[in-house]
Amino acid sequence: MNAPEAKSGFRHVGTRPVRPDGIDKVTGKAIYSPDFVAPGMLQGAILRSPHPHARIRSIDTSKAEALPGVKAIVTADDFPTLKSLMVTMGESAGNIIHVSRKCMAQGKVLYDGHAVAAVAATSAVIAAEALKLIEVDYEVLPHVIDIDEAMQPDAPLLHEDMVTEGVQPRPDKPSNIPTYVSKTKGDVAEALGRAAAVVEGRYSMPMVHQGYIEPHACVASWNADGQANIWCSTQGAFVVRMLTASVLGISQADIRVTPLEIGGGFGGKTTVYLEPVAMLLSRKSGRPVRLAMTREEVFRASGPAPGVQIDFKIGATADGYLLGADLSMKYNVGAFPGNGVQVGLITALYHYRFESFAMHGWNVVTNMPGIHAYRAPCAPQVNFAVESAIDELAYKLGIDPIELRLKNAVVPGDPGFTGGTLGEIGFVECLEAAKAHPHYSAPLGPNQGRGVAASYWINAGGPSVAAVSLAEDGSVLVTTGSPDIGGSRASMAIMAAETLCIPYEKVRVTIADTSAIGFSMVTGGSRTTYATGKAVIEAAETIISIMKARAAGMWGVDVADVAWGDGEAICLDPAKDNQRLPIGKIAARMNNTGGPISAEASVNPHDYLPAFGVHICDSEVDPETGQTTIVRYTAIQDVGRAIHADYCEGQIQGGAVQGIGWALNEAFIHDKAGRLDNPGFLDYRVPVCSDLPMIDTVMVEKPNPAHPFGVKGVGEVPIVPPLATVANAVSRAAGVRIRDLPLSPDRVYSAIKSKG
Repeated sequence: MNAPEAKSGFRHVGTRPVRPDGIDKVTGKAIYSPDFVAPGMLQGAILRSPHPHARIRSIDTSKAEALPGVKAIVTADDFPTLKSLMVTMGESAGNIIHVSRKCMAQGKVLYDGHAVAAVAATSAVIAAEALKLIEVDYEVLPHVIDIDEAMQPDAPLLHEDMVTEGVQPRPDKPSNIPTYVSKTKGDVAEALGRAAAVVEGRYSMPMVHQGYIEPHACVASWNADGQANIWCSTQGAFVVRMLTASVLGISQADIRVTPLEIGGGFGGKTTVYLEPVAMLLSRKSGRPVRLAMTREEVFRASGPAPGVQIDFKIGATADGYLLGADLSMKYNVGAFPGNGVQVGLITALYHYRFESFAMHGWNVVTNMPGIHAYRAPCAPQVNFAVESAIDELAYKLGIDPIELRLKNAVVPGDPGFTGGTLGEIGFVECLEAAKAHPHYSAPLGPNQGRGVAASYWINAGGPSVAAVSLAEDGSVLVTTGSPDIGGSRASMAIMAAETLCIPYEKVRVTIADTSAIGFSMVTGGSRTTYATGKAVIEAAETIISIMKARAAGMWGVDVADVAWGDGEAICLDPAKDNQRLPIGKIAARMNNTGGPISAEASVNPHDYLPAFGVHICDSEVDPETGQTTIVRYTAIQDVGRAIHADYCEGQIQGGAVQGIGWALNEAFIHDKAGRLDNPGFLDYRVPVCSDLPMIDTVMVEKPNPAHPFGVKGVGEVPIVPPLATVANAVSRAAGVRIRDLPLSPDRVYSAIKSKG
């Protein structure tokens, strides 16, 4: 691995200090949401539908209510009637009515596992027994799981009032297609007609889950005075506050949300499923209530990543310059409208130069859980199709796969995917690093194949607030509203220490609840180190200004005669003989020189830059069984600048591992009745250490000039290329192109046998 140390001119940026929360986590002292206990707390449980599609005729809770120990029961009747309202949920947006219906079915159940009632009791055993006593009368309706079947005019309708948006003229009949989008450039048919080589095919994959280890859980306490507390596992306490308040029709100021440590989220914990339900149970019972999903409930009732079906046609000149691309995308977004195809549209083709293209996309609802964000949401799916076709095209033209990409890679100054021009991106540098890497030229063994794929992620900015305050001994407290899911406490401490010119060990970082700091967007979109980091830096710079002013007063000089360096104020007045005041001495006297030294910064930056990655994979395929082994894997990524080198590498490795699992094993599997067949890690197969080689990482550093330390964002790019990288490697090892995921042994074996 390349391992950058502190860069020239930096004390801490690029180093690898121990993360502030590390010891508590490895020793088991950290408090996660399933660990949290409130005095007098009741145990909650949720009754879920066994049917993928059914009308709820009636719910009888009388027997459950009579069970000793049961303190409260809620159904859809306890939820307020809401008006249609689009709300932002971190990396996505949705209608608050649909958010409410994900928490509790109203009128119909739309997927296996849809919540229909909830109980709070004095013990988990009693709550589970009470669920068995609730009688639900269902009218079972025809269901639909397959994308093509759901799009048919006679398909079972999930929503009788859903009419396709984006089609002109507006349809006069409802359908299972909430959204159509398109974007074109030039004459694709003419461009493809001039191509020396054309590749086309259909690519598909099923829904997959984020696979976080910690299930969704929360404790809610709604007091008689209308004030409420929620303790939960979340990537954004403020989004929990907003969604819960909106679903229940109350003021956001009445809810205080405390984010606990988070045992994995990957985008899946930027919404609510349990919190409004726990709130209603608490109001009815007058006591705090815990709700926690089982592993089966997580798979059956939380938001997976969409499945897709993609038709792609691409053409190039004989010497490898891309001419045109025709792309049709169908995203299975589950039971509620999602933002799948919209993101697919902007992440599909814009890392290459095309003379012309035509992109068409549809979101399609089916009787499966409504989708939610999963690390670079909705980009890996379309990248699988595009990068697989690029690989086929390179093979057909007899051109090195990286060389073909280099010929067509976007560079600074090229048009961007959302308008304007691209800034200081490092795509070409990543491709060149991949081509020069020893992995790319290493010999392959029998039944082995090498795959390459490239990608990018748009990254994000958005609102963040951070506070920096000085203790009397000169130590520093940094407070943010951004939950730490990947080492952001360490990156915030590094940036604060770098700005203040003090030791890293002098800085502590805390994650505040919603009553203790101003609004911050969720931890997601690869935005936290970039955006919240900017707020920390700005607040730290204000602290320096205050300390310089305090030192000037203590010396009796103008503040212009005071500089800051090496963690101390420096007097530039020659008469003062270069006197210095360390931060600790300024802090010790702050009560006598003007009071507390603290600052808060609110930012909403939009000068972020996309980040790019190139992955290389060697696979070995057993021709007798179709079993695939990943032999070697290298991930190259433009990281802007690595603030904490270890955690940059860890993000890259983690994304690659998840993508490998997605490519080889992972899939939602439903039986003929529409029920999920594999709602657990025994049958939903995620990679473990023994499945993988060491993931080698190469960090290409092309800093973002708009960030004081060059940050771009790291966490989401690495999950985008692996699907195509692995598929390209397996296809080359097997000697046959495989366009459907996952690349399970039976699928690979059948492909090998089909080639004769």
